[in-house]
Amino acid sequence: MLPPFDYLDHRQDCHWKQLERSTRIAGLSSHYHGPISSLDKKILDKPIRELVNDVHKQLLTPIEILRSYGKIALRAHERTNCLTEVMLPEAETWAENDVNLKGPLAGIPVSLKDSIVVGGFDVSVGYSCKTGKPSMKDGALVKILKDAGAIPYVKTNLPISLLSFESTNDVWGRSTNPHNSKYSPGGSTGGEGALLAFGGGRIGIGSDVAGSVRVPAHFSGIYSLRCSTGRWPKSGMDTSMPGQEGIPSVFSPMARTLDDLTYFSKSIVSMKPWNYDHSVHPIEWREDQEHDAREKKLLRIGVLRTDRVIDPSPACARALEEAVIALRSKGHEVVDVDPPSPYEALKIASTLLNSDGCKMFRSFYRTGEWEDPGAAQMGLYMRVPRPLKYLYYLWVRYIRRDEIWAGLLADFHEQSTLQQWKLVAKREAYKAKWHTWWQHEKLDFMLTPPNATPALPHDAMKDAVSSCGYTFLFNLLDYTCGIIPVTHVDRIVDKLPSTFRYANLNGVAKGAYKHYDAEKMHGLPVAVQVVGQRLQEERVLAYMERVEGALEKKYELLEIEKL
Repeated sequence: MLPPFDYLDHRQDCHWKQLERSTRIAGLSSHYHGPISSLDKKILDKPIRELVNDVHKQLLTPIEILRSYGKIALRAHERTNCLTEVMLPEAETWAENDVNLKGPLAGIPVSLKDSIVVGGFDVSVGYSCKTGKPSMKDGALVKILKDAGAIPYVKTNLPISLLSFESTNDVWGRSTNPHNSKYSPGGSTGGEGALLAFGGGRIGIGSDVAGSVRVPAHFSGIYSLRCSTGRWPKSGMDTSMPGQEGIPSVFSPMARTLDDLTYFSKSIVSMKPWNYDHSVHPIEWREDQEHDAREKKLLRIGVLRTDRVIDPSPACARALEEAVIALRSKGHEVVDVDPPSPYEALKIASTLLNSDGCKMFRSFYRTGEWEDPGAAQMGLYMRVPRPLKYLYYLWVRYIRRDEIWAGLLADFHEQSTLQQWKLVAKREAYKAKWHTWWQHEKLDFMLTPPNATPALPHDAMKDAVSSCGYTFLFNLLDYTCGIIPVTHVDRIVDKLPSTFRYANLNGVAKGAYKHYDAEKMHGLPVAVQVVGQRLQEERVLAYMERVEGALEKKYELLEIEKL
């Protein structure tokens, strides 16, 4: 039905999907609704490599593992609204009939971002127009998982448009942070972050185009790895921006622990995903690189203290400094670095990502459909006539004297083919500049904040939509990055100093700091980002181990029994 008459279809489809979800949950067997048993506790406490070993030895069955994690997943959903498609009845059938009991992931439940294709289920991506159209067969990524012995059991929430560090839409509702319901679990893979942080799973898969597996890990307190393009499968998914390749999206793993993240990553590569997906490079798991990164006695580590757009908040700066001190105490050479301008990357990447004038992700909206405030702001600015936008640019640049914000506004409009080609040329020149700089610095890896602030309150993306530079930079560069939770916000230690002046900030920084409040954020997770060069997944995971091993106190996960 055409607008505006599609409003009733929109409301009806949203109602139907939420009713379907609640009906499926209510209809599950008592195994999923009962108390946590001693067997559940035994299963929940084990890393996935041990669970796989138990399945191989027939000490545990896949159905036992599925029911233990399914039980906690439902509790996580009740608390955070993190689930979309609940596939547990079908997962039981797969667990009993289709699991490869000798596979590297035998019997392990795997949660999936809603955008991943599973046969028999919708891939709504948060849009009501995409509901009621179940996929006919599994996508490549799900085929790999099943052949490896894994069991997809739930799909998780995301933001409509996929361009937000929130995870909210009309179809599924709003996901909340398991540490504090007033705050976002991150986005766009936020439902996944909430589920894993709560303990409703050990491993999951999300996608990342500007930080979408890394920011949820930082906001919710879990681990994630942003793989370089071509290292993980990408076929068998849907998106809000099909055809957008200026800043390619990548699918990547997320996990509750670092050991699980490493084992999961290695297991997927061992399945030779290039035989399932044409976009994957035929690169085996390189044990020598992993070994070198683990065993090299002294590392040279570059620290990016600020991207010179938004200085990290006290909580994020403290987490970074704790990691720096810990690494120096082990004798490593840790140096502050000044790489090629991250601000230049933010300008190029934000224009490339939205070079269609924000038309594609908006094309799926129906009349009256809720729109993420940040994405709405971008779309609105794109539709302002160019002469008016130029006047606004002049006012920001010369009256407000905000060069940072003005620079982002200057080229934020729909690009012609010629302009797109020029942007791609700029992107490639910028990547070459970084490569030369890195080689000159002789770095093993870099440490950065994952974001300027910890988790943001709901609807804050209206102000903080451009606060993504610490992650977006490495999407443009296509570098491999990992997230390690380090600490929690402390209401006393992480207060803004008396010398802080909000009025002196640029427009991007104001959007982020408008919502920074250590008192209200007390207890929220804070992470650091470990950065390697392109296609260095083995090394980055090993470097993450070195960082975590150096820390005096390991991050404390949410305890399942107390939730």
